[in-house]
Amino acid sequence: MTNDAGFLRGGGAMGALIRAYEWVATPLGPPETWPQALRSAIDLCLHSSFPTAIYWGPELRLLYNDAWAPIPAERHPDALGRPGAEVWSEIWPIIAPQFQRVLDSGEGFAAFDQMLPMARGGRVEETWWTYSFTPIRSEDGTIAGVLNQGNEVTAHVRTQHALRESEGKFRGITNSVDQMIWSTLSDGFHDYYNDRWYEFTGVPAGSTDGEAWNDMFHPEDRERAWGVWRHSLETGETYHIEYRLKHHSGTYRWVLGRAQPVRDAKGDITRWFGSCTDIQEIVDAREVLARSRAELERQVAERTRERNRLWAMTNDLMGTAGLDGYLKAVNPAWTRMLGWSDAELLARPFSELVDKSDHAATADVVRRLSLGETVDGFVDHVFCKDGRLRTIMWSAVPEGALFYIVGRDITEQRNAEEALRQSQKMEAVGQLTGGLAHDFNNLLTGISGSLELLQTRVSQGRLGDVDRYVNAAQGAAKRAAALTHRLLAFSRRQTLDPKPTDVNRLVVGMEELVRRTIGPHVTLEVVAAGGLWLALVDPSQLENALLNLCINARDAMPDGGRITIETANKWMDERAAKERDLDPGQYLSLCVTDTGTGMTPEVIARAFDPFFTTKPIGQGTGLGLSMIYGFVRQSGGQVRIYSEIGAGTTMCLYLPRHYGAAEDVEGVPDLSGAPRADAGETVLIVDDEPTVRMLVIEVLEDLGYTAIEAADGAGGLKVLQSDVRIDLLVTDVGLPGGMNGRQLADAGRVLRPTLKVLFITGYAENAVLGHGHLDRDMQVLTKPFVMEALASRIRDLIAGS
Repeated sequence: MTNDAGFLRGGGAMGALIRAYEWVATPLGPPETWPQALRSAIDLCLHSSFPTAIYWGPELRLLYNDAWAPIPAERHPDALGRPGAEVWSEIWPIIAPQFQRVLDSGEGFAAFDQMLPMARGGRVEETWWTYSFTPIRSEDGTIAGVLNQGNEVTAHVRTQHALRESEGKFRGITNSVDQMIWSTLSDGFHDYYNDRWYEFTGVPAGSTDGEAWNDMFHPEDRERAWGVWRHSLETGETYHIEYRLKHHSGTYRWVLGRAQPVRDAKGDITRWFGSCTDIQEIVDAREVLARSRAELERQVAERTRERNRLWAMTNDLMGTAGLDGYLKAVNPAWTRMLGWSDAELLARPFSELVDKSDHAATADVVRRLSLGETVDGFVDHVFCKDGRLRTIMWSAVPEGALFYIVGRDITEQRNAEEALRQSQKMEAVGQLTGGLAHDFNNLLTGISGSLELLQTRVSQGRLGDVDRYVNAAQGAAKRAAALTHRLLAFSRRQTLDPKPTDVNRLVVGMEELVRRTIGPHVTLEVVAAGGLWLALVDPSQLENALLNLCINARDAMPDGGRITIETANKWMDERAAKERDLDPGQYLSLCVTDTGTGMTPEVIARAFDPFFTTKPIGQGTGLGLSMIYGFVRQSGGQVRIYSEIGAGTTMCLYLPRHYGAAEDVEGVPDLSGAPRADAGETVLIVDDEPTVRMLVIEVLEDLGYTAIEAADGAGGLKVLQSDVRIDLLVTDVGLPGGMNGRQLADAGRVLRPTLKVLFITGYAENAVLGHGHLDRDMQVLTKPFVMEALASRIRDLIAGS
């Protein structure tokens, strides 16, 4: 049998079923979805030359072969697919109980010489029929239809009397049926078989009379068949049995044997008339169904065993839990891993086993499950019975009021990851300190050597070389300060002074410096966007970043090339912002593009690492891009690299937009021109470094200020608590003794509400300084600083400018 409608088109008895295909396909769906029982019955129907019909489904709708088609032709030429009650309305009161008997009992039924009033020639006349009903079972064992085989025996009945007088005539009529017919005497002695019997069995006529019939049974069916036959003979009950009958081919085929007694007017049995119907196809279909059911049951049993083995043997925590917060079932791994018994686990809310720090996240997971959401990769910490915590990664799937959970212990994995992170941190610290030691040792050598020679020349009275040594020491100190700023920028801990900045104007102001720096063999092009938004950024740091990017671009083009500096406005939607690890919103970009050698993906991945450089030893610290990255990220922006080998590189800085007007950049005044202090103006300087205090006091006294110093916050607070005049507090942010500079300033303003404050720091935490949002009359100056800048800030603050 095929898997599509093709089997409806083969064989000689196809006409009726081909015409019914459209009806069949509509209520039952495409043939490949038909139940196996229906497909088997249709196959039997098609290949039977005997009038055969199928009554299918709750309405007992009709399907039949060509041999059966003429039976309802006059009454209902379009009977195919119609309910049986509609087709046989005039005889339904007779045959409906017979159908119901088959449906209720699950056993076949045979009617012999049954009178049925049929519509013939425009009127209803009595007709007689011999037929059988056989139940068709679906895959689940329920009866889904009835197989009907039969033939009209009206002529036979009408000539009953003549047949009784003429056995030959009787045999001729029975031989005309498409079915094996036999009869016995009242005691069960077989004395007649029709031609169909001999055609099926292939035995000589008369060879199976009497008990010779027994040899036709399959040896395994003989005792059972004769036992049922003897019971019918003793009780007069209808004979009905399935057994294997020897076929003329030498094989055995399953047949349905049925017989009923013929009684005289007194009710005594005078004869038995019976039939044998070949049902091998139906039995084959049953066996296929049984094998399928057995295989399914085997697979279910095997999977159940596998599930039970997995449940018992796995080291993962498996179980079911309710939305009420209680576990409902747990596998043995819970006890092995956590030490709790099943009773202890099921008797308490699961939250009692979870660390309190995870309660909120766990409650959110239960909420998501209650909405039908599957949860995967959730991690929390579960208590063992001995008090230890295990780190568990959970997956959970909801189903109704329950959810199924699987938890994997990742405690050792997380410990290993943490150990690896610590190792990586130590490696980075080693690399960092090694690089710093190398660079600072070089710088300190220049400073200490210059000071040593300066001291020698002064003691010798040779003052002609003093300026050279002073300049060398100052130059090394400035380079050390620049290195420190780069380090702080990388770590995002430098003190920034963000201002509304016109980036186009900044680029134009830097253009001449950039041209001189990159040299004549590199062409510089500036593409400034019209209507460029303002950026909220530290302009001096942005100038430094731009210069570094241009120097890197120049170094990537040893044979010359082109550098393009370009600005643009950028709207970042959710997708674009996510790609750049930014919040959606408005930004402006400052991009530097070169036509140089380009960068490999491996170099791009490490470009922002501290001390990573592709330049030869001694030609770069590897902090340039790290500084730029740290500065831009600290400013709320992002840096991205776009590059291909041989196709150049584009470095883009994305900076947050500022709404408002730009500010002018102030110049650094000359100390010699700094205004003098008014009489009595006093500055309190608090710093734990004596050298810094000494230098600041020197500057203050040179300008005419009265200077008071303290080494820590507590000492500074005592001065502020006194009645001494204090016009300005100059304090380091990081102070020893438990009180930092910001706390000192805040405490001082409680005592002196109008106190003005200048913070000086070389390592300022933005959190301490209010993330760049200082109160009125507070400013920040970053170490190291030139004395001119210090003097200017002090004068501005005291004067209230």
